[in-house]
Amino acid sequence: MATKAQPPVKEPINIVHQHAILCETIKKETLNQKLYTNYSINPFRKLYTLTGKPNSTHDSADGEEDPQFLKIIRRAHKEPEKKFIFPQTEAQEIGWIHKPLIKQDREDRRLHFPRQNSEITKYMDAAWRLKEQTENLQ
Repeated sequence: MATKAQPPVKEPINIVHQHAILCETIKKETLNQKLYTNYSINPFRKLYTLTGKPNSTHDSADGEEDPQFLKIIRRAHKEPEKKFIFPQTEAQEIGWIHKPLIKQDREDRRLHFPRQNSEITKYMDAAWRLKEQTENLQ
């Protein structure tokens, strides 16, 4: 008969290696850690303000306007074409350049195809118009 293969025996955990891995991980984290202390309001979030009490002087007192805050809010409300030079996502690439590349010339027959009516199309236009009028009267 065939003998069963014995499962591999795990080596015991080496505490020195585990400690070296932990020290290396902490060292990498501290090198890439950045303390952020410049706090401001998120310009991409809608601001919902509550009105104060009507007779309160505290709520009606006008404060100083922060020009940096106003600049951030105005930029957040602009269209993407005015904020960025290039599209930021694949979906923005469609329609990013919305100005025509060449001037539209109505006389050029290569690029301008006006609607042309034949006898059949004129007849069907009149028939559809008559049908719509009769449906609207009922």
